Amino acid sequence: MTRAPGGKGPAANPTPGTPRTPRAVHLGPRSLLTLALVSTVGVAAFGWPFLAPPDSQVGSHTQDAPWLFAGLLVLLVAVVAASIAESGLGPKAVAMLGVLAATGAALRPIGAGTAGIEPMFFLMVLSGRVLGPGFGFVLGNVTMFASALLTGGVGPWMPFQMLAMGWFTMGAGLLPVPARAPGRTEVGILAAYGFLAAFAYGTAMNMAGWPFMGALASNIAFDPHVGVPANLARFVAYCLATSLGWDLGRALVTVVLTLTLGPALLRGLRRATRRAAFEAQVTFEGPER
Repeated sequence: MTRAPGGKGPAANPTPGTPRTPRAVHLGPRSLLTLALVSTVGVAAFGWPFLAPPDSQVGSHTQDAPWLFAGLLVLLVAVVAASIAESGLGPKAVAMLGVLAATGAALRPIGAGTAGIEPMFFLMVLSGRVLGPGFGFVLGNVTMFASALLTGGVGPWMPFQMLAMGWFTMGAGLLPVPARAPGRTEVGILAAYGFLAAFAYGTAMNMAGWPFMGALASNIAFDPHVGVPANLARFVAYCLATSLGWDLGRALVTVVLTLTLGPALLRGLRRATRRAAFEAQVTFEGPER
């Protein structure tokens, strides 16, 4: 017989209309610590141009750094994914992960190269919101890895994409949306998050590639011999010149799809997670005496 945690009956939403659903993954203390450490290293990997002093020798390795950081991030992402899986990524969650990752990977090529039309981002927002931050982090990583294989986008930038997408999807699961928020309010909050997070993802990926452009565009390229304010101004100019239109397109597509398809997809995801009963425990009762 399937019962809710504590043996007090089947798991269900506590109040009709609330968005509470079983979490696919419960993050334990070790998983949280591993995730925090990997995120700290990831922030350093993305933002090292603003962390290294001008007289540092790091600037002399700008052509080697992407490969070193890429290898390091692959290992760290694998460690945190394994840690999260050990904390409770059961067969039902793995099946859900496979379906959502395959769907996201198939959505990514749609509109590729056209003004940032990337519909996979809205699916990541809604999935992270329903299934929680732990599942969201793993889903973001796996989806980006699968889409890179599908589109042939494998390179030193892929681990940065995986980590950034993991943060993107995890953030949706961490949103402090009130438990009794009406459906439209929740969808509006998710749309606003998707808009801002789409820009944050683009900015993070710009930061990952900007230091390695060398002398291709001297006025906006990273200069290891100047201070943080000068490099920050160069980076802002780089973002405005190279990716503002793309990031805006991604953000707007995410908002439109979240507002139009979000309510139905949220209901579908919550229905699927309730039927999967990720948090339910199976117990067997003997015959009554």
